[in-house]
Amino acid sequence: MKENFREKTIIRTSIAGVLVNVALSAFKALAGLMSHSIAIVLDSVNNLSDALSSVITIIGTKLANRPADKKHPFGHGRIEYLTSMIISVIILYAGITALGESIKKIFKPIIPEYNKVVLIIIAVSVVVKILLGIAFKKIGKKVNSDSLVASGEDALMDSIISVSTIAGAVVFILFNFSVEAYLGAVISFFIIKSGCEMIREGVSSILGERIDSSFAKEIKHTIVEVDPEIQGAFDLILNNYGPDRLLGSVHIEVPSTWNASKIDVVTRKIQEVVIEKHSVVLTGIGVYSVNVDDEHAMSIRSRIAHVVMNHSNILGMHGFYLDEENKKISFDVIVSFDSRNMKHLFEHVVDDVRKEFPDYTVDINMDTDVSD
Repeated sequence: MKENFREKTIIRTSIAGVLVNVALSAFKALAGLMSHSIAIVLDSVNNLSDALSSVITIIGTKLANRPADKKHPFGHGRIEYLTSMIISVIILYAGITALGESIKKIFKPIIPEYNKVVLIIIAVSVVVKILLGIAFKKIGKKVNSDSLVASGEDALMDSIISVSTIAGAVVFILFNFSVEAYLGAVISFFIIKSGCEMIREGVSSILGERIDSSFAKEIKHTIVEVDPEIQGAFDLILNNYGPDRLLGSVHIEVPSTWNASKIDVVTRKIQEVVIEKHSVVLTGIGVYSVNVDDEHAMSIRSRIAHVVMNHSNILGMHGFYLDEENKKISFDVIVSFDSRNMKHLFEHVVDDVRKEFPDYTVDINMDTDVSD
């Protein structure tokens, strides 16, 4: 139900964007031809590219919501990131094209002929673009659509372009000096910059980004609240298969006295609560057994924690377990990405712990801070 609402919202918003941008493009093309203004003509072409972006958003949303199949068992949600990239490339291409045309007009200028009708058309388009940009960004964030947010950013950039066009017209009317070719070049640089930034953000989403800190903490807080005996939640990893499509895994610390039945009941409950509250499917929940009733084990843990946390760029340790019978100590340490050499730092920590406890086999696993 939620997915259907999201799809319908994105498509309806995108269709509205297509209609508005086509109308604006037509009026601006008319104004550009009437005034012989290259800046206004380029602005018109830019509106057509925005309409194309909205069409691509619609197609991408439809494809992304296709059901999972044997070849793509996690669905097709990541297609939305690809459509966002395509929109970014279109914006970049529009900026480069506009820059080329502007440079041509610098060397071969055409004297524009502005009138009230032309200025009114551009002024109205500014207002419409601002409203459209705000609406797209607001709705895009609400339904978690990168494509809509990208289109909203582009619409707001277009409003700045139109304002610049009006400013150039005013300068020409007052001083009889045409600056629109130079203005077009400056505008083109902003469009190119915006396109490059959007491409970078799209690539980052496809590569996989760090989990939002507050979101990760909320999920971990939800997990430890399921049962008062859970000592902590660690190693939360979320895999993004499209907006609002998150699958992940986590480790929990539980008392060594828990049996398999207790663990099964609690882990199932964790999965139910997390998907209900956060729309995240936990496909795996690992378990760390903690010697909560062993004072000797807790004493050794305290000593080890002092040794480990004495190193800078070590963010924490967890999963501690002492097997006194086999003289084995096991735990994980979290190494910060801020460390100059993560592997070297980890090896240094291992050496220090082994020196402190030479009679034990020390098994330490290196974790990275993939989530807070």
